[in-house]
Amino acid sequence: MMEATRSQEMIENHTFDEIKVGDCAQLQRTLRREDIQLFAAMSGDVNPAHVDPEYANSTQFHGIIAHGMWGGALISTVLGTQYPGPGTIYLSQSLRFERPVHVGDTLTVKVTVLEKQEQGRRVSLDCVCTDQHGEEVISGTAFVMAPSEKVQRPRVGPLEVRVSDRNLRYQQLLDLTKGLPPLRVAVVHPCSEDALRGALEAAVMGLITPVLVGPQARLHALAGSLGLDLGAHVLVDAPHSHAAAACAVAMASRGEVQALMKGSLHTDELMLEVLRSESGLRTARRVSHVFVLDVPSYPKPLMISDAAINVEPDLEAKRDIVQNAIDLAHALGLKEPRVAILAAVETVNAKMRSTLDAAALCKMADRGQIQGGIVDGPLAFDNAISAQAAHEKGIVSRVAGVADILIAPDLEAGNMISKQLQYLADAQAAGIVLGAKVPVILTSRADGAAARVASCALALLLVKAKAAQDQTVQEA
Repeated sequence: MMEATRSQEMIENHTFDEIKVGDCAQLQRTLRREDIQLFAAMSGDVNPAHVDPEYANSTQFHGIIAHGMWGGALISTVLGTQYPGPGTIYLSQSLRFERPVHVGDTLTVKVTVLEKQEQGRRVSLDCVCTDQHGEEVISGTAFVMAPSEKVQRPRVGPLEVRVSDRNLRYQQLLDLTKGLPPLRVAVVHPCSEDALRGALEAAVMGLITPVLVGPQARLHALAGSLGLDLGAHVLVDAPHSHAAAACAVAMASRGEVQALMKGSLHTDELMLEVLRSESGLRTARRVSHVFVLDVPSYPKPLMISDAAINVEPDLEAKRDIVQNAIDLAHALGLKEPRVAILAAVETVNAKMRSTLDAAALCKMADRGQIQGGIVDGPLAFDNAISAQAAHEKGIVSRVAGVADILIAPDLEAGNMISKQLQYLADAQAAGIVLGAKVPVILTSRADGAAARVASCALALLLVKAKAAQDQTVQEA
């Protein structure tokens, strides 16, 4: 009996005349979550047993399982690339699915020639897939037309396909809020579809109890045009966006709401009211904004600050920007986030203020003036998020290549990085303002409802973390 072997450089077939009964070929493949996602995207088969962890855990299989035809596709891989190989025409296939395949299972796929028929160059092959325990998962018989001419071609490497589950990290963020009571949130001037829909969706999901502050007649008309019901929600009439911002901030100052949420007004309108000394919302900490991004090509959430509030922050402001971002990371469950202070270069240059500030911030972290994170800089953007780039430049750092937080040198740089990742790298974003007495849910007017819902989740987690911190102080 001959067992077909596979060259790493070439693909070579076996013609009908070369094939012998008993010949076999095999491959091994370990199932990854990405394989299931890609198969679902390609086939359109979004059976919840394959793509919905909550549902899958409630089934007899106790978790996500592969589509049955994923294993069938592996059989096709052997037939088309190994034995008989290129030139083979698939005629029919019978399969029996004996056991489920879970993420992490390794299948050995083996085909064995059972019979040859001269007429039509027909070949039947026994097909068996076994798991890492030697248990049979799939079995059956394939019928093919074997090639008549010899083919030998350079092996083309597998296509690089990046699979991004746009809902996975979004759901992980929402999961952190399970069991928490909703925040009472003043939604300021939600006079666009995304602003109103985002607030109401967050309410349906139990994240917030919205108080809609804006022109009532306009809000009712907008809701009616969208088929949304405002009957269950509190509306506070304010004739225009400036009045809505002032009213909402006053409510927060009196403790009537626990957070503010920007609607369809400009950021400056809301933040000028928040930052007024008479507002009662100022603290000793500098106010700053943090984007929390899910970038498909980055293995974990990425925070960027400041991209919306502080235009050209000095060193003292940057200290607070860094601390605010670290505090948010703690609220999200990161015990010791890695903070990269960005500049155009990774060395200190006396002519570049951003590098001097980076070096000073690192020393401030060493001296306890910044707490709770690992701070390093200056780091160029590539060194901060790419371990390979850092290695090639000889940078030895606990932050380089694995940053959780990127601190931009100024607002323009932070805003450009964030928007480029959103529009060129398909990143999903949530935004929050920290440093005031209440969190401010702050997204772009162009952001959709999902970004607003995710930002509400951030605010809820911040309020939870603040309450736990206050409790610890009282007990001490």
